[in-house]
Amino acid sequence: MISIIIPAHNEFNNLQRLFKVACFLEHDELTEIIVAVSPGNTDTIDKLECSSKVKIVRCKNMGRAAQMNEASQIALGNTFVFLHADVVPPSGFIDDILNSLQNGYDAGFFSYKFDKDTWYLRVNASFTAKDGLFTGGGDQCLFIKKDVFNKLGRFNEEQVLMEDFEFFRRMKKGNVPYTIVKNDLIVSARKYESNSYLRVNLSNFLLVVLFKFGYPSDKLKSLHNKLIRTPYNG
Repeated sequence: MISIIIPAHNEFNNLQRLFKVACFLEHDELTEIIVAVSPGNTDTIDKLECSSKVKIVRCKNMGRAAQMNEASQIALGNTFVFLHADVVPPSGFIDDILNSLQNGYDAGFFSYKFDKDTWYLRVNASFTAKDGLFTGGGDQCLFIKKDVFNKLGRFNEEQVLMEDFEFFRRMKKGNVPYTIVKNDLIVSARKYESNSYLRVNLSNFLLVVLFKFGYPSDKLKSLHNKLIRTPYNG
């Protein structure tokens, strides 16, 4: 049985869009969707129109890692799926996860494409179908067996940025068998709408390289905030 966990901070509009188009809500193997809301959330998230499977949880601590960990401790499923609020899963989403687990994988990710169709965004998206430098990012939607997630120590709450890459690094060190499902998620291009394509790509590359060389997460967060303009909350 599957528990989907969505960390959220002022993501009402994205969550409402997700729940209106989600084709997986009534799947028999989906136990619940836990929206892990930050303590600083100020939007009207309690007014979401959604399935009875959706649970809104007010978290004690701020930050994606802390929110996802808190939700994982109350989740009922034996498989966790960590989904961003602005990412829309494809048709066959739950079945793809189940098939991956049945084929011997303990974890996995999805390829994705952007909700804006330009040649340069198609180039970026093409890399998500391959195992490489950027594999493990949160937009790719990590799914993982509950016992494996807990054995790895859950997300590192001190990793205030790139907690997804840090966790993936531990997955690889632990030789966790994983796959990349080639069935595209739809990912928001909002970051590219507020920054140039070159600015986003160079910033992402720099941040990933610095992370891999052990640059402190608080300094990564500060650098990210200087490099990337984010006119949204979350």
